Amino acid sequence: MQPATPPKSPVHAPPVKVPLVTEPMNILASLKAARANILSIIPAIATRQPMVSGRTGKRWHMVMDPDAIRSMLLENLENYPKSLVTKNLLRPAIGDSLFIAEGAHWRWQRRTAAPVFSHRNVMALAPTMTAAAERSCARIAGAGPRAVDMAADMVRTTFDIIADVTFSDDGTFDADAVHRGIDAYIADAGKISLFDILGLPDWVPRPGRIMSGGSVLAMKRVADEAVEARRARGPQGVPDLLDLLIEGEDPETHRKMDTAELRDNLLTFIVAGHETTALTLAWSLYLCAYDQGVQDRARAEAQGVLKGRAATGEDVPKMPFIRQIIDEALRLYPPAGMISRTAQVADTLCGREVRPGDTVIIPIYALHRNHLLWDDPDRFRPERFADRKAIQRYAYLPFGDGPRICIGASFALQEAVIILATLLSRFRFIPVAGRDPEPVMILTLRPEGGVWLEAEPV
Repeated sequence: MQPATPPKSPVHAPPVKVPLVTEPMNILASLKAARANILSIIPAIATRQPMVSGRTGKRWHMVMDPDAIRSMLLENLENYPKSLVTKNLLRPAIGDSLFIAEGAHWRWQRRTAAPVFSHRNVMALAPTMTAAAERSCARIAGAGPRAVDMAADMVRTTFDIIADVTFSDDGTFDADAVHRGIDAYIADAGKISLFDILGLPDWVPRPGRIMSGGSVLAMKRVADEAVEARRARGPQGVPDLLDLLIEGEDPETHRKMDTAELRDNLLTFIVAGHETTALTLAWSLYLCAYDQGVQDRARAEAQGVLKGRAATGEDVPKMPFIRQIIDEALRLYPPAGMISRTAQVADTLCGREVRPGDTVIIPIYALHRNHLLWDDPDRFRPERFADRKAIQRYAYLPFGDGPRICIGASFALQEAVIILATLLSRFRFIPVAGRDPEPVMILTLRPEGGVWLEAEPV
């Protein structure tokens, strides 16, 4: 079979994007759109203005101005807690863990968990990432000339990593059961409920979440059993995330997490720590296949550093262009494409009145494509990130910012660079005609239909 000819780098059409709304929608139209793709409710003018406001059942504001976002996420953090919609969607699966908790309950958990993700601890977990990258390469090579859904393979790769670094594959943790529980919960309950849009209280049952309750209970039971087994056994070898959390304590109060708190935070790390990185890698590979010139430059960098072996934690700082590709993929396709807050007190953002109870949204997808902040924002240009200091703070939020910035950001970036560099050093990825992914966000921004690529060994 003749090797496929790599397509020339496109110079006309930008990579795939979400069609944003150009006409006002009523509440039912908004609900229908949000259930199919929550990003499709973003007005197109949000990519050209600092703030857009409206009413869909209740008053809402979308904020794309970095100074106003800084006020929300840093200076007035307590006045903008996570919205009821967010909490209603996620609490059944991950309880009052770091991702959802507010105020003092959030602060003590953050203080306890922060040392877990120190540079030393993240580097100690890098060999697990390297081994998973090798297994991904073996699966791709084993597919031969057939196209591979790289989105599916990246989910498998990153789930293997998070399961291993969380529970050290010690036989007490049924990773498949947890994976099934996560998938069932997202599929059944992840879609925006009309009750959430209307702001009905927690105790009003949500039909989708009732259906997924069995999967969630099974997932929590598996995690509880694993936590208790580890408490009894104690750490062995390199401490994993569970060892570090069990040993962790709040430096101010010396409080430690109980089993339920450990379980909820571990499930948060598993849910947030594998799919988001898998999506970042899937979109990065799609973009590298879309622009062969970028892919060639990245491959040369990776091969020059790796010399045929898989990437390690020590290699990550030596491959800045690989990191720029990942940064640009996170700009164009942020896994958390929208975050929602509920204003607690009267405020003024961008000269506009915000009232208590208003929903204030940071549509990160629109922020990252805002023409006031980015040059030619729909284009794939990794070199934007060659000088990180040139990127305006609070204009780029793939991991959020302020005190609640993603606690696992350094873990995710190290993992993504190790895997992407290893793959690009060994394969040329070529798009399959007619199989472009569609960016769709339910809980995360996924490539609907998969990222189907041919992979030629190099």
